[in-house]
Amino acid sequence: MAQTDNTRNNAAHRKHRTRRHGTPHPTTLRRSLRREAPSIVGLLVDERDFAAMRRYRTFPFDDHTAYLHQVEGLLKTLAAQGTHATVALFDPEDYAEFCAESGIDADTGAGRSRFTAEIAAAGATVTYTGQRLSDLVPVLVSRAVRRATWEYATLRLTEVGDCADCGQDIGRAAFDRASHLILRLLETAGPGSHHLVCSVPTDHDQLMAVLHTHRDTTGPARLDGTEGAEFATVLAVAVALEARAGVVLRTSAPDSPDRVHGWRLADGGLAPLTAGEVFNAYCTDADTGEPVPPESGVEYCAGFDIGADAPEPHH
Repeated sequence: MAQTDNTRNNAAHRKHRTRRHGTPHPTTLRRSLRREAPSIVGLLVDERDFAAMRRYRTFPFDDHTAYLHQVEGLLKTLAAQGTHATVALFDPEDYAEFCAESGIDADTGAGRSRFTAEIAAAGATVTYTGQRLSDLVPVLVSRAVRRATWEYATLRLTEVGDCADCGQDIGRAAFDRASHLILRLLETAGPGSHHLVCSVPTDHDQLMAVLHTHRDTTGPARLDGTEGAEFATVLAVAVALEARAGVVLRTSAPDSPDRVHGWRLADGGLAPLTAGEVFNAYCTDADTGEPVPPESGVEYCAGFDIGADAPEPHH
């Protein structure tokens, strides 16, 4: 009997070793899959949004500061486990609308989880790389604002429709025209690190777009990536609607002060501002109209001729 038990024990041991050294245990496999499955965290960034979610019985938090602390702890845990984590902006109003349209019970964790996945797929996110939440939130909000601006500007271009005389898609033509103006501006600006801001006043708000780009002494100007498309779309709205718009360029180069130039949109082109107009535009608070002290080490310069082609007229 002892010998039989011994044989059984040895067989069991061999089987265990085979599982351990051959095919991994199912639990181990699931853990590996879990580490490779990305995580998305929907974040309530301010007190007002947090208060709106407290009306749901299944929402477990009652203090925004404690909530943020728990979110940061979760992100750190995910990072320590080697899990890729992204943070998306959770908007309670959009969430309620999403649940109503989808027939989902809003007062469930499953509903919040599904909405978070949806907004991460279509909206702005920030990858968590160990940064503090206080540093992550401004980036997330900025990306969300840019995304909303881009979507609104795209909608406005779509609504313009076709030219009644020639049938041309006015929005498409305006985007092409805006892209041409930006590329000519960057080509003429030459090498250096360039920071452009475009502002387009509208009836209810002001559309803003920002573009960061760098040119060396040999490379051509390029308008790639999301930032370039966003910037061109916002400027295109002004071109299509023949609205007011301003463009400011700040160029940084080694061993020289930053230079700021400015233009206004006029007749489908960018008309240079004078040095005084650039100074007034750059040194005035856009919200209050109050003067802002000029920065040291910055030269406020007149805009320059960008050498753009004349706009094509509709026929």
